[in-house]
Amino acid sequence: MTGNHQTPALLLFSVFVAVTLGITTWVSRSRRGSAEEFYAGGRLFSPMENGFAIAGDYMSAASFLGVTGLIALFGYDGLLYVVGFLVAWLLVLFLVAELVRNCGRFTLADVVAARMSERPVRIAAGTSSVTVSVLYLVAQMVGAGSLVALLLGNTGEAARSWAVIGVGALMVVYVSLGGMRATTWIQIVKAVLLLGGTVVLTVLVLVRFHGDFDQLLRTAADRSGHGAAFLAPGLKYGGDWTARFDFMSLGLALVLGTAGLPHILSRFYTVPTAQAARRSAVWAIGLIGGFYLMTIVLGFGAAAIVGPQAVRGSNASGNTAMPLLALDLGGGADSTGGTVLFAVVTAVAFATILAVVAGITLASSASVAHDLYASLRRRDAEPRSEVTVARVAAVGVGVVAIGLGLLARDLNVAFLVGLAFAVAASANLPALLYSLFWRSFTTRGAVWAVYGGLIPALALVVLSPVVSGSPDSLFPDLDFQYFPLQNPGLVSIPLGFVAGWLGTVTSTESADEAKHAETEVRSLTGAGAA
Repeated sequence: MTGNHQTPALLLFSVFVAVTLGITTWVSRSRRGSAEEFYAGGRLFSPMENGFAIAGDYMSAASFLGVTGLIALFGYDGLLYVVGFLVAWLLVLFLVAELVRNCGRFTLADVVAARMSERPVRIAAGTSSVTVSVLYLVAQMVGAGSLVALLLGNTGEAARSWAVIGVGALMVVYVSLGGMRATTWIQIVKAVLLLGGTVVLTVLVLVRFHGDFDQLLRTAADRSGHGAAFLAPGLKYGGDWTARFDFMSLGLALVLGTAGLPHILSRFYTVPTAQAARRSAVWAIGLIGGFYLMTIVLGFGAAAIVGPQAVRGSNASGNTAMPLLALDLGGGADSTGGTVLFAVVTAVAFATILAVVAGITLASSASVAHDLYASLRRRDAEPRSEVTVARVAAVGVGVVAIGLGLLARDLNVAFLVGLAFAVAASANLPALLYSLFWRSFTTRGAVWAVYGGLIPALALVVLSPVVSGSPDSLFPDLDFQYFPLQNPGLVSIPLGFVAGWLGTVTSTESADEAKHAETEVRSLTGAGAA
């Protein structure tokens, strides 16, 4: 990109960073040190505010950049991400939102450990939550690298590396200084910007085709080089049975994974009641649903207007389809309109990445401090001490995420998020659902459910084509690929549920009926909830 594009994009991005740092500084001066303030923002947010924040947390770089790119490159098969991301919220709304708010205080482990032996359950759930969060963070780092490479016209490793490091440093500042209150307001600002930018681009695409969506699809199919196959299933996932199983695995992971994402579950603790948590989920579904419907138009719009070849030429995984579409819709590379629209979209994308990494980092640092630290080191840790550990943990999580982001810089961000969803659905979801709905569930069952899903999911990813054995792998020169699927969900998710059942039926301890009754009453009525 030319300097004409760089300057306004960098200015807009700098304005967003300045505003969010101002919010963080303002929040850091009030009520510091309280665990409830740091982890849950004092539980003072309204359902609408929290709904916007949840939408901001959920609409990540995978949605804004990755999904649009996958639709532009693979047509119908790219729609799987849209369907999976949206349908997943029905599970959250009907089975998770209110019950989690009533049963826990700050983290997923609070819910699972409510009727179990706390120490082993918190260690297992905390380990799983940190793992999922780091995988999710890697996707955001990769998106940051792709954007900077496009913005600066420099696809060299140095530009991407510094982008990843810069995003990591900012997220540590947001979390360690502002906690949940600052992170929530950053999410709200980001959600408004993202939805506004997406609406503008969608309208411009439809205007380009005079409101004729059929013409848009036919043009996209013609420019794709695949003809009618671009609009039918199978272009990416229909080549053979391995690809079809990968399709099912990804779909299962996307639909089930949301209910196990730590940074999404922690959002339900920022409102005062379970009813507010449910209304937050309804707000989020409306906002997220509208957004994903627009990404369908933008994905096919990128294929029809920019062309898959140009998208792939800019970024092999399609992560830059949205900015390229904005540039074309504004009038092209040398036009004022193109420069302004490209700058706005790029700045919004940066805002998206920064806001999401702040939310994920907060969730993972809370798991380290509230679950792992409190269990392993000091069971009687004071809240202020715990918050200090959480701030230090944010730095550690940031360093790990930066390192992995540099390693995975050439992978599609939506695909990377799919892996995080698979691990969440394999390890967190079985333990969460069993603890909420199975009267006989025991401590051994909870621990086995977490590790029985987490370990196979990670092992299968390591042994999959994602890591080795193909030109697109993390290590293309090595080959220790023994598992054919790119997403492990089809195998690891059932294993998590089976491990939880097996651990329970082989356990020598009996389930505590009194604690189950207490948890059931609390989850359904809110009596005694924090």
